[in-house]
Amino acid sequence: MNRWLLKTEPSEYSFQDLIKDKQTTWDGVKAPGALKHMRSMKKGDQALIYHTGKEKAVVGTARVTSGPYPDPENDNLLVIDVEAGEPLEIPVTLAEIKQSGLFSDWELVKQPRLSIMPVSDKYWDTIMSWGKVI
Repeated sequence: MNRWLLKTEPSEYSFQDLIKDKQTTWDGVKAPGALKHMRSMKKGDQALIYHTGKEKAVVGTARVTSGPYPDPENDNLLVIDVEAGEPLEIPVTLAEIKQSGLFSDWELVKQPRLSIMPVSDKYWDTIMSWGKVI
């Protein structure tokens, strides 16, 4: 099982929307680096949901429920299906992640515009600890 970070603009589709919907098709990924990561995703993988924009914080978890498949609206792109996991009791902000110095080699810090990226077990465990998953 792999772990991923999925970014979303909360004004377009928030973690709260995912909780309400229970599951969704994750689409709109266009960057080659993010698509490369999406190609590696498998059913059962875990994900952190990260709100971009003004929040810039990890806010919850999700589970990948399908492998990647062609976007029905654009065969050149891929989509995956995800289901809602648990919210973090305390959102973990990008500022906290950067200030800690523990994540200096993570793509979230090095390539902040990438919308999908892997999460190491160490990073996952640290974020879960800081966020106190409820």
